[in-house]
This record gives sequence, C-alpha cells and structure tokens, in this order.
Amino acid sequence: MIHHSNENTLLDDANSPDINRKLMSQVSTDFVKVADQLREASYQIRKRGFSEHPVFVAARHAVELGQLLIGKKELANEWDYRASLLDEFIQRQLIGGESIDLFKENYKNPDEYCCLFVVENDFAGFIFIPFPED
Repeated sequence: MIHHSNENTLLDDANSPDINRKLMSQVSTDFVKVADQLREASYQIRKRGFSEHPVFVAARHAVELGQLLIGKKELANEWDYRASLLDEFIQRQLIGGESIDLFKENYKNPDEYCCLFVVENDFAGFIFIPFPED
C-alpha cells in the first residue's frame, strides 16, 4: 500500500504485491460470478454521469461504504458487492486530496477492468481485475 503523509490517505498500487495469492484467488473466483452485473453497473454509473471512476466494494462482512448491489449468495457468490464512487472515498477521507490525481492516473479502463476495493480481515485496498472476455 502507498501511505502518504496524510494518515487519512489510503491508496494501493494497482494490484499491490501485499495482496497474498490466496486472497487474490478467492476474489477472482468470486468475481467471475458477478462480473457481468458489475460491468453493467459500471457502464450505467458512467453513462448517467455519476462518476468516471466507479468503485465496487467487495467484503465478506458488513461494510458501510457504497450501496449494496449484490448480496452474498445472490449469485452463488461469497462476497457482498457494493457500488461506490471515487467521490465517496474522497468525502470519507479514504483517499486524501493529494492522492486524487494519483488514483485517477492508476485507474484502469473501466470497460476492461473492474476497480474493486477489497475489505478482508486486516487488508483493505484497491485491486483492478479484468472483466472476463465474452
């Protein structure tokens, strides 16, 4: 994780090596089950002008961030997926003002990648996971 001088700043390197292989495997396996719905939600968020930077929160336990989009077990998935926006992360000071440009620079093409903010035990960070090819 990149920690800047502002202790309220949280920003991960895209797919940081801090994410262990087991966690990444669990996220990827579950993501495949919900990828189509997240891709459509990302498109709608951008098309309707809410944000050019949709973020989806993936967590196995209750997290008060974003709006619930897909609950656990809804599509045989093990994680809750919540729709959020870059603006919410800024408002909640999860991304500090000095990191906004850095976040936007590292944000991958939302037509090809899903921006997930994964919360699991002691890990909380951004990962970009490619949408499956049709």
